[in-house]
Amino acid sequence: MQYSESSETAVHSLPVMEHFLTIQGEGAHTGRTAYFIRLGGCDVGCVWCDVKESWPMEGHARMEVDELVDLAVESGAEVVVITGGEPTLHDLAPLTEKLTEEGLRTHIETSGTNELTGSWHWVCFSPKKFKAPVESIYRRADELKVVVYHKSDLEWAEEHARKTREECLLYLQPEWSRQDKVTPLIVDYCKKHPRWRISLQTHKYLNIP
Repeated sequence: MQYSESSETAVHSLPVMEHFLTIQGEGAHTGRTAYFIRLGGCDVGCVWCDVKESWPMEGHARMEVDELVDLAVESGAEVVVITGGEPTLHDLAPLTEKLTEEGLRTHIETSGTNELTGSWHWVCFSPKKFKAPVESIYRRADELKVVVYHKSDLEWAEEHARKTREECLLYLQPEWSRQDKVTPLIVDYCKKHPRWRISLQTHKYLNIP
């Protein structure tokens, strides 16, 4: 699937599926209060995606950047996470610039299928087999988070890890519907390969968005 976003006019706006204050449930910043902005549009299409309603580019309310920034500031969170869908389908420079001006940390969760725009304090790169990432994402990633659906995903994860910077944090995360089967594999793998860490979807255990 290919998407192209029309150029913005006087006011920059983005298609927003949802936005909410929550606790980051995955990866390096698990447990941290964060304001999430989930954008519409995805060019990856993971079969096990739990937010498939975010895939269409159209059908989501467009919100102005200033409005999103005001909501993030009002939430009291120090971190704003931009996710999707696939957020790199959009020009995120205006949004990250204004968030940074307000003293907020900008985090992104991306499969890396498009070039990054904007200024980021943290880049979580979560590659998917359904579409290859662009090469530049490996140099930008602060965190590599690989969702494990099958045992073969462990070697696939290593292929990506070899391309990242030495300081990039490495995480293996069980796919939610197969956690009982793959979690023991991940535990055993991390014991043998201690650079890898385990990421769990703690927000699902806590029953929060």
